[in-house]
Amino acid sequence: MGAGVGRIIVRSSATPVLPTRKCCSRPGFPVFQHSLPWRRVIHFLTMPYLGSEDAVKDLKRALSNTHIQADRLRYRNVIHKVIRHMTQGVDVSSVFMEMVKASVTVDIVQKKLVYLYMCTYAALKPDLALLAINTLCKDCSDPNPMVRGLALRSMCNLRMPGIHEYIQQPILNGLRDKASYVRRVAVLGCAKTNTMHGDAEVDGTVVNELYSLLRDPDPIVLVNCLRALEEILKGEGGVVINKPIAHHLLNRVADLDQWGQSEVLAFLLRYTPRTEEEIFDILNILDSFLKSTHVSVVMGASKLFLVLAKDFPHVQRDVLARLKVPLLAACTSESREMCFAALCHVREILRSFPAHFSAHYKKFFCSYNDPHYIKNQKMDILCELVNDENVHSILEELRVCCTDVSVQLAQTAIFAIGRIARTYSEKCVKILAALLEFKQEHIASAVIQTFRDLVWLCPQCTSAVCLALPGCEENIQDNEGKQALIWLLGTHGELVPNASYILEDYVDNIKAEISPVVKMELLTALIRLFLSRPAECQDTLGRLIYYCIEEETNMAVRDQGLFYYRLLSTGIEEVKKVLSSPKSDPSLGVLEDRTEQPINTWVSRFNTLATLYDKKHWESLSATTAHLDLSSVTDHLLAVELTSVVDAGELQDHHEPFSLMSDIVVTPEQFEKKWISEDAVCDLDIDWKEGVLPDTVQTSLQMMQIYTIAKSKPGTQPWKSYIYAQDNKDNLFLAELMLNTDLPTLQTSVKTSTGDEEALNSFIALLKSAVATFLDLSR
Repeated sequence: MGAGVGRIIVRSSATPVLPTRKCCSRPGFPVFQHSLPWRRVIHFLTMPYLGSEDAVKDLKRALSNTHIQADRLRYRNVIHKVIRHMTQGVDVSSVFMEMVKASVTVDIVQKKLVYLYMCTYAALKPDLALLAINTLCKDCSDPNPMVRGLALRSMCNLRMPGIHEYIQQPILNGLRDKASYVRRVAVLGCAKTNTMHGDAEVDGTVVNELYSLLRDPDPIVLVNCLRALEEILKGEGGVVINKPIAHHLLNRVADLDQWGQSEVLAFLLRYTPRTEEEIFDILNILDSFLKSTHVSVVMGASKLFLVLAKDFPHVQRDVLARLKVPLLAACTSESREMCFAALCHVREILRSFPAHFSAHYKKFFCSYNDPHYIKNQKMDILCELVNDENVHSILEELRVCCTDVSVQLAQTAIFAIGRIARTYSEKCVKILAALLEFKQEHIASAVIQTFRDLVWLCPQCTSAVCLALPGCEENIQDNEGKQALIWLLGTHGELVPNASYILEDYVDNIKAEISPVVKMELLTALIRLFLSRPAECQDTLGRLIYYCIEEETNMAVRDQGLFYYRLLSTGIEEVKKVLSSPKSDPSLGVLEDRTEQPINTWVSRFNTLATLYDKKHWESLSATTAHLDLSSVTDHLLAVELTSVVDAGELQDHHEPFSLMSDIVVTPEQFEKKWISEDAVCDLDIDWKEGVLPDTVQTSLQMMQIYTIAKSKPGTQPWKSYIYAQDNKDNLFLAELMLNTDLPTLQTSVKTSTGDEEALNSFIALLKSAVATFLDLSR
């Protein structure tokens, strides 16, 4: 260090000061001088840095200092420092014992800080954490309900082995506590402990207590009980909603906050009313929630309306009409996530009512600050809302999007215009042809691909499309655009004057072409054009076939070249017979994408994540979990009603629900021996869909713990499969599945040694549910 830098000069016995220094020496600024007390400088120079061992030791000494402990504010400040170090990533586990002692206080703020520390380091100090458990158990009996709830919540957050036996009784006491805050914490604690100890058996006492707490006067306790029961009973299909519980929830739903109402409305979907009168009584109660200011409540009530009124289409239409205003408001929300979800639900409604939002089409115009995923949804919706009155405005909106700086968005807008062109072809072709004048690669490629699809579906557009093709080949570099242009030139080349010369340029550069698909498309197009313009294409075709046979390394291209060479050697008439395929197919339908669907085909996806995904994408994502929804419904149907009204405020259990065991193993020898020795106790036919292959049905069966021991090879007639399953009462079920292509039924024969008729019926119902799941996923 240089002389004078960092040196302290003591001038007298008085308080020493630092040498003066200039704070700023720039011209035009005043010169300031300052001095600092010597003790502050010494403290700064000797203070341990954050995170050092000395800092943690100082904290430990401070926590043990009796003088600091006597001063409540100083003691709390030291604990604050410990928490600050902990949140900044410093290891302060060495002060665990001192922090446990600090929990013995009447200061509620200090308790919160100490409990936060304990929950963080209990897993690292399991032996010392036992001392903390004793303190927490004692605080669970504190007269202050805030302390009781805080202690119980902290106990449930301790992540350490063997904690379950200590917190079981405090949780039960908390469920019966007089303070609603403690009951809320205890209910959530049941779910937490079940998650931490998921391998443990379900505690029937806790389940009974939670079911009884559905009658709790505190609405938050009610909602917490539903979520806790759903978590604890997820292996059995979740909480069961029967008639007493459903009507109780309907009477209490008005007392809940907005998020609680959304939760309860979702659970009420599990209840199926038995009479038409009961359905309309429920709908009358739900009617007021369609006017809620919270969009999640409106969506939940709307879905429940649509599900309950599935046999009353006029009621469903009225509900969707009332849902229009909240959905439009959500579509213009500042929250992008809410806007996207609302747009996806609008698309679902348009499946059944294409003109439902036509009067509000301007609400779906793209804003400059909309992200791409919202703009894509809006453009898809605009394509569905097109009619004679708004077609000009919508096309103008999409035309502007076609020149967006985003390549993906511009191409999406072009493809959207192509969809509208199936109905309004003349207007759309003019717009698309004008876009080619921009001479942008991505725009030209998308336009040519759109033209290719358009002439196939709408042959009346062929002449206008062919007039726009010359000159665009210079701007197309991607493989998809090349394939589309080459197909157009080969199929409709007689309408394009320079078609043969464009294809000749591609042939001249064939060695630089990488894509074998483009080469094969070029070969087929040149053969087609040769039939209509032989003089112009003969030499070019000969050079291309020679290259494909003699120089091409890709075997697919070489084989196609050989095929056309041998075909040409048989004569032109034979070539015409082979290549006389149609150039268009208007029978696909102009409005095929807008076929109206019944509401009940998509109502199950309404207000769920499935609406936010493309159907095929969602099925691939949920292939392993889609069965859970159906199996839970089956469990609800098969489970005996868990509760009945003994008096006005008591609920009690009746039966254990039926469920199948997982990971059971039956060898082929054991299966054969059992199958031969047992007689068929049930023969039934399960509905099947024509055209669906049963080769992968065992996937859906396995999801429901029904395992396959043997099956026929794919395509075998009749197709057979042998399956087995075992329930929670050790009843073994064996079954043979047989399918003939000429019969739309899956012939099933079931064998079992048990005489339990209820278990047999439950297995059959579960088997039907598994087959239904497979058929739904095979659509």
